[in-house]
Amino acid sequence: MYTLNVNGTTYEVEQDKKLMRFLRDDLKLKSVKDGCSEGACGTCTVLIDGKATKACVQPLSKMNGKTIITVEGLSEREKQVFAYAFGEAGAVQCGFCIPGMVICAKGLIDVNPNPSRVEIAFAIRNNICRCTGYKKIIDAIEMAAGIFRGEIEMKEPEEDVKVGSRIHRVDVKDKVLGTGQYVDDIEMEGMIYGSAVRSKYPRAVVKAIHTEKAKALEGVECVLTAEDIPGKNKVGHLKQDWDTMIAVGDTTRYLGDAICLVAAKTPEILEQAKQLVEVEYEELEPVTCPEEAMKDDAPLIHETGNILSHEHLVRGNADEVIKASKYKVTRHYETPYTEHAFLEPEAAIAMPFDDGVFIYSTDQGTYDTRHECSILLGLPPEKIIVENKLVGGGFGGKEDVTVQHQAALIAYITKKVVKVKLTRQESILVHPKRHPMSMDFTTACDEEGHLTAMKAVIVADTGAYASLGGPVLQRACTHAAGPYNYQVIDIDGKAIYTNNPPAGAFRGFGVTQTCFATECNLNLLAEMVGISPWEIRYRNAIRPGQVLPNGQIADSATGLVETLEAVKDIYESSPYAGIACAMKNAGVGVGIPDTGRCRLIIKDGKIHIHAGASCIGQGLGTVLVQVVCETLDVPLECLVYHAPNTSMAPDSGTTSGSRQTLVTGEATKRACEKLKEAMKEKTLEQLEGEEFTGEYLAKTDKMGADVPNPVSHVAYGYATHVCILNEDGTIEKMVAAHDVGKAVNPNSVEGQIEGGVVMGLGYALTEKYPLENCHPTAKYGTLGLFRANKTPDVESIIIERPGVSVAYGAIGVGEITSIPTAPSVQNAYYVKDGKFRTSLPLEDTPYKK
Repeated sequence: MYTLNVNGTTYEVEQDKKLMRFLRDDLKLKSVKDGCSEGACGTCTVLIDGKATKACVQPLSKMNGKTIITVEGLSEREKQVFAYAFGEAGAVQCGFCIPGMVICAKGLIDVNPNPSRVEIAFAIRNNICRCTGYKKIIDAIEMAAGIFRGEIEMKEPEEDVKVGSRIHRVDVKDKVLGTGQYVDDIEMEGMIYGSAVRSKYPRAVVKAIHTEKAKALEGVECVLTAEDIPGKNKVGHLKQDWDTMIAVGDTTRYLGDAICLVAAKTPEILEQAKQLVEVEYEELEPVTCPEEAMKDDAPLIHETGNILSHEHLVRGNADEVIKASKYKVTRHYETPYTEHAFLEPEAAIAMPFDDGVFIYSTDQGTYDTRHECSILLGLPPEKIIVENKLVGGGFGGKEDVTVQHQAALIAYITKKVVKVKLTRQESILVHPKRHPMSMDFTTACDEEGHLTAMKAVIVADTGAYASLGGPVLQRACTHAAGPYNYQVIDIDGKAIYTNNPPAGAFRGFGVTQTCFATECNLNLLAEMVGISPWEIRYRNAIRPGQVLPNGQIADSATGLVETLEAVKDIYESSPYAGIACAMKNAGVGVGIPDTGRCRLIIKDGKIHIHAGASCIGQGLGTVLVQVVCETLDVPLECLVYHAPNTSMAPDSGTTSGSRQTLVTGEATKRACEKLKEAMKEKTLEQLEGEEFTGEYLAKTDKMGADVPNPVSHVAYGYATHVCILNEDGTIEKMVAAHDVGKAVNPNSVEGQIEGGVVMGLGYALTEKYPLENCHPTAKYGTLGLFRANKTPDVESIIIERPGVSVAYGAIGVGEITSIPTAPSVQNAYYVKDGKFRTSLPLEDTPYKK
């Protein structure tokens, strides 16, 4: 018998288990988040006798006589202060890590009422945040301490909300206090639990699946194989090549392949049943890299061949121009697999509903999930309803279905409510990663440093399945020449299937890789010409009215020059400084239909906002609320924002490609303009029950369109990053200047920049996803993620240059924030020690020996 006090109540417990499971499952204290169950991420942090401690690794047997506090146990004053401070500072994005951060803050402030920023960073060092870059969390804790000391007053919220206001996010209180629901926080009566038995080998023929012992175990609800699928086994975000389960006689393609699905009454029975499933394999030699996959005698990963996608972009004759140019440089570059490492592992709950299924999901596109589940179940899409709960980060890693379709299948067959979630190790294995790329780049310029041509050969390892590999390769190629004013290119790219984990969308979407190569080459050219890295970029920076390498005419919103000018002084005054530029599209582009939609419903005198666009931490709900307030000139209390639900919200496409602020923002503005006309004659009360819809198509030209200046994308964001090193080689500061068109919420924009830069620093210096013969070897704690006390200061500079004609001129900023970071860091180290590094993460730095 163990006795412990939790939030002021004493409990006596007989069964030993992990403290986190007791708090979440028995006491229903859902602020304690299950991020990894490995003691690595900090989302489950609680106070134990006043000390911040991870609950997932502490057994109840060691809690006897202890006093435990979770966010639910804070005083009302503490709850009020932390919710305000984190909202005011803009410290909340996806929110999954935030209750743990709040607990760390309380533990610190209780013993040190006036902590320094260094002390705050040290206090949260064991808690990972993948969204914010920590700066605003430190701001929030510093502010909360000031409020508790009586030195800072809490201001009343802004009444006149507009586009450009620094308002608190609409979901900030729920995320800070842990009352907002992520999928894993939901419990329903009669709910069962599902999971997949996964392949033992990256490549093997499944000879037989023996399920009899598992089915005979008491408490097992079902054991399903590919034969039980009522629709099609193969699903996929764009290309349907991903097996839901590997059928007997078929060949596995990576270790994440599901062989069968098991569902049981409890998680414990579920794990026991999975161990009872016996699978017979004929093990085959796996294809471990693109070089092997492209050999003539290579085994086929898919019947269509081992090349998923091939892009060849040509403008002019690059070979001739390069040969005739004064200076040219050729280098080979390598970038690695990397893991998204979002804090919330994948989870879904599905239940039978009206001859179909209803799904609670954490993903980046409710309509995408609906589409793939309809393929699997053989049902019309309208028979499947998908609703987003809070999404604990995505960064591209939640675009593909992972558990949603599995939950849907179990619910459809058993007619019971089922939860399917991935463990952290499953998440690290299963979902698509950032593509590793092998790249050969040649860049040329004239004697004045004006760029003349470039040639590139890019090979991407796309892993076992297509995912978003094709579009990622497209962006890698279309952006490879950089944001500069020259038009002669020859860019050849291939995405190759292997038996490695799939690669797909990841913040930057292929541009992160090719930007590294392009920007590094520029610095060598600058050296040859005898000018600075800043100067070669300034001379070549694309300006309004000039033509980009892809043939598109730069519009009046083009602000690359302004970002360079914004960092000039700090770059030139620092002895060890590196610089890099980037551009990134907003919107899908390249001729693919790209529509944003919004539906406004008037109910009880309020405007209810419905848009099928997932908020994954970027703050889209707040953006749409600000657009409505601006367009209609109504106060915040008139609005209700609803999470995406396919039965209520129109399809607004995937949250990807930095598109939602621009595309769905404009659709929302158009819906508001219709409502505004109606409000000239009627009050909101008189409009009860009426609906107003808006739609915006971001029209572009397809790849290779036979037009003089094809419009590849409706808008681009531009950025310049500067890395400043200390004498000892550690990073003193990152400066990131971003042209965002219009900052809808400057707090959120700064947070996106800070978080994106820190993610880029991990890519540059510490992060890797190692594979041994197609087997991932990393755990969450060994991925190399930056921690608060090791993260340098990030100064964000927002450049607002008007010109984009939609969504009040706002250009998405989510992806570009990570793109130029790595080459700016590479350049800084080259300036300091003369070593020209060509692979990531960079070698011979204080961060990686």
